[in-house]
Amino acid sequence: MTTTQTPDATTQDGTYPRPQLMRPRWHDLSGTWDFAWDDAEEYEHDDVPFTRRIEVPFPPESPASGIHETGFHSRAWYRRTFGAAELQAAGSPTGADSDPGRVLLHFGAVDHAASVWVNGHLVATHTGGQTPFSADISHVVRAGGGEFTIVVRAVDLPSDVSTLRGKQDWREEPHTIWYHRTTGIWQPVWLEWVPPVSVESIIWRSDLTTSTVEADIELAGLVAGADSVDVTLTHGGETIAATTVRTMGERAVSVRLVIPRQLNGQQYEELLWSPSSPTLIGARISVQSHDPAAPPTDAVSSYLGLRSVATCEEGLLLNDRPIYLRSVLAQNYWPESHLAATAATLRREVELILELGFNTARIHQKVEDPRFLYWADRLGLMLWGETASAYAFDPKAIGALVAEWTAVLERDRSHPSIIAWVPLNESWGVQHISHDPRQRAFSRAIADLTRALDGTRPVISNDGWEHTDSDIMTIHDYDADPAALAERYGNAEGLQRMIRGFGPAGRRMSAEGGEARTPRPVMLTEFGGVSLETGDSSDWGYSTAPDAESFEKQVSAILLTVGSAKPLSGFCYTQLTDTGQETNGLLYADRSPKFPVDRIRAAVRG
Repeated sequence: MTTTQTPDATTQDGTYPRPQLMRPRWHDLSGTWDFAWDDAEEYEHDDVPFTRRIEVPFPPESPASGIHETGFHSRAWYRRTFGAAELQAAGSPTGADSDPGRVLLHFGAVDHAASVWVNGHLVATHTGGQTPFSADISHVVRAGGGEFTIVVRAVDLPSDVSTLRGKQDWREEPHTIWYHRTTGIWQPVWLEWVPPVSVESIIWRSDLTTSTVEADIELAGLVAGADSVDVTLTHGGETIAATTVRTMGERAVSVRLVIPRQLNGQQYEELLWSPSSPTLIGARISVQSHDPAAPPTDAVSSYLGLRSVATCEEGLLLNDRPIYLRSVLAQNYWPESHLAATAATLRREVELILELGFNTARIHQKVEDPRFLYWADRLGLMLWGETASAYAFDPKAIGALVAEWTAVLERDRSHPSIIAWVPLNESWGVQHISHDPRQRAFSRAIADLTRALDGTRPVISNDGWEHTDSDIMTIHDYDADPAALAERYGNAEGLQRMIRGFGPAGRRMSAEGGEARTPRPVMLTEFGGVSLETGDSSDWGYSTAPDAESFEKQVSAILLTVGSAKPLSGFCYTQLTDTGQETNGLLYADRSPKFPVDRIRAAVRG
């Protein structure tokens, strides 16, 4: 991308890989790269025999990559070159080695452990397959040479159950609810030029009761050259708040702004974010040097949403108003590209969910691309943020989840669309939580860590059953009988008895010694899972309908029954699309509906 004006982040086109911290120019390195497997682990960065080509950022297991090999592979190598033209496209004023700024090489996500070399120099290592990392390659660029070669090694042990796998199968062939693996690069790779002093990160918080916005801003580079940071908030082309803060030579700068318009109670709601009115507030952050006559050393654009999330016994409160969650389980997996997706595909996925009548999606066992989160922010789709699970409980798995989950919260907690956090699902990775005090301690600890890093959203300590410290009591129930569901969830007293004992899956709803808490909302966060019979013996669902007419009747009855259960504060239907052999979607894998969209919407909306 090559524009010269700082873009309006609230109306961006959805292609920028980091939508809440935008600069005018960047260069996308997606496209054709050299590629090689290295299952024998015999090569180093300078002797790999690159004999194949891959389309980045699609994983090599996917058809879109051009490789499409789904077997066990533990190591992959990538290579591509760039030069002065790419540096200038990324924002470098000259594209030359005399440039005073810094050149950053960004990776959206590489599964699982990555090492990166440029012109033979090791510039970055990173562990964690769902979170971004960057390399400052300025020293390599300044060394000159005109052409620069990137080499990436991705190590992803296919059957290691102590890594955060999510739905990636540890067996060679997919089975039941697990799918083909995603190895290596699966989110954008891009170049960015930044000035000598630059904005590295921004975290937004809003307080509706005081009509204030707070920003934690991290600076990078030659911070001594910065004098102050200016922050301006806008809406509809109008400035609604602005302030300047002296840096005092520090990298971390905290800013607090009062929005005068919000002090008027009669127009208080005009700027709030909600599904029915997903208002985004634009932001411009500029770093000023000590020379008042000089232009800003850096200028970036961002956005935020003004909203609050809380819980009470009756349900979820958005902006202090009750809101019923009509959610769908979204695994965001595509037949052609697996976990990866184009910018247009990510936008369309958000639009589809809204068209079906849902107001929320639970992104399941995956940390989604920030461009998806942008469209959820902009179009008004609420999200539950989740992460991939490990399947073992050991020091390696504990460390992996703590490290990666912390990075996920750092990356995503400024998105207004995310209204809840789910660090654990169905006791995956803590399989003996009801009997093992260490596993209960870990569940409580990861929930408390989440609250310590972000105290603005509800946390579900273990979605589905065996809760230890959840702000919402969530239940998973795949009973296909609407009458049984009505009996189970239509009576508040009976529902509370179940919550105090064993749930429909035969698991305790609260882990031993957990959940001694005041009443909280109850939601059915997995149910349905009806598969439409196709005659393929590998197809899988929690229950099966023999034909399209029966499928519509069964799905509609289940949705209407659960949606009318008064004690519930919301639901999450399984699932949005057929995924691999799990053919229990409302949509086929190609995103075409199994019955007309207007009738799906009617069942969802009740």
